[in-house]
Amino acid sequence: MYPHSLFLGLTLYDIFILVGVVAAFLLADRMTVKRGFSVSLQRIVIICALSAVIVGYGSAVLFQAFYNIAERGKFVIDANTGATFYGGLIGGAGAFLLVYFIAGKHFCKDNEAVKRFPDMLDIGACCIPLAHAFGRLGCLTAGCCHGRETDAWYGINMYNYTNGAGEEVWHRVVPIQLFESIFLFALAAVLIVLFFKNRGKHKFPLMPLYCVGYGIWRFFIEFARADDRGNTYIPFLTPSQFVAVLLIAVGVVYFLLWFFKWRKTPPQTDKNGQNGQNDRSA
Repeated sequence: MYPHSLFLGLTLYDIFILVGVVAAFLLADRMTVKRGFSVSLQRIVIICALSAVIVGYGSAVLFQAFYNIAERGKFVIDANTGATFYGGLIGGAGAFLLVYFIAGKHFCKDNEAVKRFPDMLDIGACCIPLAHAFGRLGCLTAGCCHGRETDAWYGINMYNYTNGAGEEVWHRVVPIQLFESIFLFALAAVLIVLFFKNRGKHKFPLMPLYCVGYGIWRFFIEFARADDRGNTYIPFLTPSQFVAVLLIAVGVVYFLLWFFKWRKTPPQTDKNGQNGQNDRSA
């Protein structure tokens, strides 16, 4: 709603994104300790997260530039390009995995990075929706990713664009960003609680819950969106809905693999015989 700079050229959108990233970093740091990661692997996770943020942001802008071709008629990256979550998720996840396994192979003992990868996925399942929830609040303040125009009580007057006369154009729209932020905070809260209570011989994987839960939400909430989101080769699906279907499929496949194969594998223990318990001094 207020896409203007506040200080140092930063808008509320930038601030919410920054808060989301910091919150996810702090949560991930606490969770790596909880699951007994070695100090070396904890440091690798931090480096991976930084790589994911940098590459993910670039990927988010790149994907949005492709989306904008329909509106602008050409591929352009500038201050008005914007960013898309799925682009950031794909690029960030790719960068994280690449650095994680390469660094883990060279700096971790006893193949720890590979053994701890299911735990790493659990941590990611908690941190991604938390950061995304703050990001959606940023979208609310920027006026992007909005819903359809409405006269309903829950509608919000939202800045859309500046016309040729230099006048700001506002519309009363469904605050999809706010609804999605609430959903993401709730999803993150459920996953975080499950993470800290998820104990025992066969810990239930959290990534499938995130993939299926958010995938279903995003697929249906897209029908209420009114901003341009590009096209796919499938006429009745937006790019976000197409990726949402893939996300659901990944979650279902992961769960089936865990249920029929991986849950029978004995849990990893540290040298003291503890299942996933450690501290920074280890």
